[in-house]
Amino acid sequence: MMKKLPAVIWFTGLSGSGKSTIAERLTAELLSAEVEIEHLDGDVVRDIFPSTGFTKAERDSHIKRMGFMAALLEKHAVTVVCTFVSPYRDTRQLVRSMCSNFIEVYVSTPFEECERRDVKGLYARARQGEITHFTGLDDPYEPPLSAEIVIDTTDITVEEAVRIILAYLE
Repeated sequence: MMKKLPAVIWFTGLSGSGKSTIAERLTAELLSAEVEIEHLDGDVVRDIFPSTGFTKAERDSHIKRMGFMAALLEKHAVTVVCTFVSPYRDTRQLVRSMCSNFIEVYVSTPFEECERRDVKGLYARARQGEITHFTGLDDPYEPPLSAEIVIDTTDITVEEAVRIILAYLE
């Protein structure tokens, strides 16, 4: 059905942009289509490994590990949906080089909209100095230069975003 699978579908974007919400719905759709799939989510992984830090070096190491794991799963015919802020281009490019079929989904929702949503209260905590190395505020986010898919969730629904990705996979 999906000629682009197996693949590593790598969601990147700011906290609160909609990465996990879209990825969860996409994962459910692909599961219903009987695609072998695994979802690696940044928040879930950090809950399991709470000492994973937020400096550039710590983020790079974390993304490299997750990219390696995703590439291994892909080699075993599993499609992997990954949702990580992954703010640095060079690290995302390294992950791309590990994978046979890497599909970058840039959830390009603007910083102001992500901060307005502040689903987890992270932006408020970062503004108060409780969180340092916060992507988009006191740490950079390097947008992809040529992502396969770009989605701004400001004006589209989750269902529309999933349809865009499924259309690409078709």
